[in-house]
Amino acid sequence: MKKQKGFSLIELLIVVAIILIIAAIAIPNLMRARMSANESSAAGSLRTINTAEVSYATTYPTVGFGALTSLGPSGTPCAPTSTAGCFIDTFLANSASASPGKDGYTFTVTPTATTYTSLANPVTVNQSGTRSFCSDQSGVIYYKAGAAGCVPGTDVPLQ
Repeated sequence: MKKQKGFSLIELLIVVAIILIIAAIAIPNLMRARMSANESSAAGSLRTINTAEVSYATTYPTVGFGALTSLGPSGTPCAPTSTAGCFIDTFLANSASASPGKDGYTFTVTPTATTYTSLANPVTVNQSGTRSFCSDQSGVIYYKAGAAGCVPGTDVPLQ
């Protein structure tokens, strides 16, 4: 009688169980890391918007601050005008729609001649991010944990 070589059913089940345990530990950490990366990207995008707003208001002083689409390009190659300043990329300029946004966040800018408010809200709270971010002409970025609707000057400044 020949002895067969290979793994027994019990050995294979043990290996599968170990892999499932490792996956159960790793997947929640991966999701937290992704949300943290999305939040970092949102804060960085608000810094970009702040810089673009200052540049736009300096370049077009009779207009003041601009809307999000006014900060972006109108075509390729970009020819700067007061309706398309070419200060931010097309993806960020058009990220105000509900889905997919930019890195799990949607961005809106509410300008006036002398002030503006920029907001970054997660597309899905507690999935794409846990905090909303906001800023104004002061350049300080604020955040509000657990919900959308951050208010500059009222919520917690980002350190």
